[in-house]
Amino acid sequence: MSEKSAVPPSEISLSKAKKEVLVVEDDYFYANIYRAKLAREGYGAEVVADGEQALKAVREKKPDLILLDLIMPVKDGFETLKELKADPNFKDIKVVVLSNLGQGEDVQRAKDLGAVDYLIKTNVSLQEVVDKIKKYLT
Repeated sequence: MSEKSAVPPSEISLSKAKKEVLVVEDDYFYANIYRAKLAREGYGAEVVADGEQALKAVREKKPDLILLDLIMPVKDGFETLKELKADPNFKDIKVVVLSNLGQGEDVQRAKDLGAVDYLIKTNVSLQEVVDKIKKYLT
């Protein structure tokens, strides 16, 4: 009778790579809430405050998903999304826009630029944001 080699469940979970989320949000309060919640849900989460920092972080770490605000200093979310999707190395990174801009043309513009989803901050709970992230990372 042959004995199968099994890896203990604890070692399987340790070897499983943690999914990384880049939170691009200039509001310190929101940024820290999302970072903390994502960490509690088992994700690695880095926070940056503008589009320039976001592009730099993407080049350094290539996250699995980006949670992107649109209205930010230095470089706004639309321009950041446009540059990100134009780069063949990063065009496949999933981007979920999370903004207070709720006009139809803003939503359409973000989706046309490559966002996989568009959430309006005032219309979604923290858990709904996390559920969307889970949906795109599984």
